[in-house]
Amino acid sequence: MAITASAADIGAAQTHRIGAIAFAGAIGTIIEWYDFLIYGTAAALVFNSLFFPNADPRIGTLAALGTFTVGFLARPVGGAIFGHFGDRLGRKSMLMLTMIGMGVSTAAIGLLPTYAQIGIWAPVLLVLLRVVQGISLGGEWGGASLMVLEHAPAHRRGVFGSLVQVGFPIGLVSASAVFSLVSLLPDADFKSWGWRIPFLLSVLLIGVGLFVRARLPETPVFEAIKARGQIVRSPFLEVLKDPRSFFVATGLKLSEVSWVYMLTIFVVVYATTKLGLPRSLLLNAILIAALTEVITIPLFGHLSDRYGRRVLYFAGVAFTIVFAFPLFWLLDMKTAAIVILTVVIALNFGHGLMFAPESTYFPELFGPQVRYSGASLGFQVAAAIGGGFAPIIAAALAVYTGGTAGVSIMLILLALVTLVAALFARETKGEALLK
Repeated sequence: MAITASAADIGAAQTHRIGAIAFAGAIGTIIEWYDFLIYGTAAALVFNSLFFPNADPRIGTLAALGTFTVGFLARPVGGAIFGHFGDRLGRKSMLMLTMIGMGVSTAAIGLLPTYAQIGIWAPVLLVLLRVVQGISLGGEWGGASLMVLEHAPAHRRGVFGSLVQVGFPIGLVSASAVFSLVSLLPDADFKSWGWRIPFLLSVLLIGVGLFVRARLPETPVFEAIKARGQIVRSPFLEVLKDPRSFFVATGLKLSEVSWVYMLTIFVVVYATTKLGLPRSLLLNAILIAALTEVITIPLFGHLSDRYGRRVLYFAGVAFTIVFAFPLFWLLDMKTAAIVILTVVIALNFGHGLMFAPESTYFPELFGPQVRYSGASLGFQVAAAIGGGFAPIIAAALAVYTGGTAGVSIMLILLALVTLVAALFARETKGEALLK
């Protein structure tokens, strides 16, 4: 039996609560991204010496970034697991479970002994905890996006959905700010215990997030599906039966996720080791860029409500192709103001333009019975490919070629993949969430 209720019908009763629901979705996403991103900063700055001390410094950096990649590879697993149960049991319960998993694993990393203390078990445990982080984040994004989207008024889904995406830059700001503060410690103290503080703070943040999310109602879309007996037995298999939307979502995500982790991980490594720039300069540049994105992401979400979702991808791809080479030329100038401005422009237009509509656009591409699974898998598979491998491939290219031209070409090729996906994608602005 087909579901024919309109988005306006199912959302009318609870539209007045959308502000509180959007806040709850965003604050949880902020905490989850904070937990996930502090690992990347630590991998770039200290994990190479603390967990891989016997390796050549360059190989140690690649190994540390490799553990960062493991978290990305685990994200599709989390998307599949939590997507399955989110489509079958509801959105809210999965959001609570993902937050607990992320909080426990992050705090455990902060307590982890180093290689000097327990030998090979240190990097082994580090990888295992990173896997738990990845699985948790893999289920978090889809649930938070659907919680907001399926409550939002039809004509404002883009802007309310973008508030979930704001969790990324705020999480990035929080992670960068905390690491900037602990980086002020003497180097010996920073490497001994200072780096652990950002991880241990997660315990307090998770408590706040759980309290806020416990008050959320289930979405009216899921309640409608449940009442009509429309819950499918295997959402994952249903997605695979008609994979077009999955491939489109994956392709749309690929460019921006590669771009953002190049900026926040590879550029930090490249600028501090190859260019000799201060670690604090790069962290502050990322901090300022992310603060700017807190403003631009809702703006881009609003534009997606007015002009459609696809146009933002065309604009983002164009920027990425044009800026791929100038990005490194500007960094090579080693001027503080230019470095900061470069990172700000690169993050907001190479990432924010395409990232802003994703929490609205990706779920809209899928039917309500498989929306959690489909959107999560498309998002997380692309994150595993683009975000997980891009920094380590770029680091390897820079080490073995002695330059960044190959890195720029890689970014352009990834942007072309997103361009093809955008050409095949349908516009979803104004479509009903229940069909």
